[in-house]
Amino acid sequence: MYGGIVFIWIFNPVYQIIIGVLITDIIKGTCVPWGVYSSYAAEKAVAFLVLFFAYLLPLMAMLFCYYRIVYTIKHKVSPTV
Repeated sequence: MYGGIVFIWIFNPVYQIIIGVLITDIIKGTCVPWGVYSSYAAEKAVAFLVLFFAYLLPLMAMLFCYYRIVYTIKHKVSPTV
């Protein structure tokens, strides 16, 4: 279980960032890294979107689901007297 958590939240994002920086493409005979953007704003927008969809959105969804589980358990379980 801990290995899965480490893989999903630490190893996978780091791997994607490193591979995303190292991968290149050949355009009209010129080797161009994929990390090169047409503008600074485009670079920041892509970085934010990747961070949001690959890390923050799943984290928020997981926190919400765990909150609902704890809330349901606390309010549906009858106390024993």
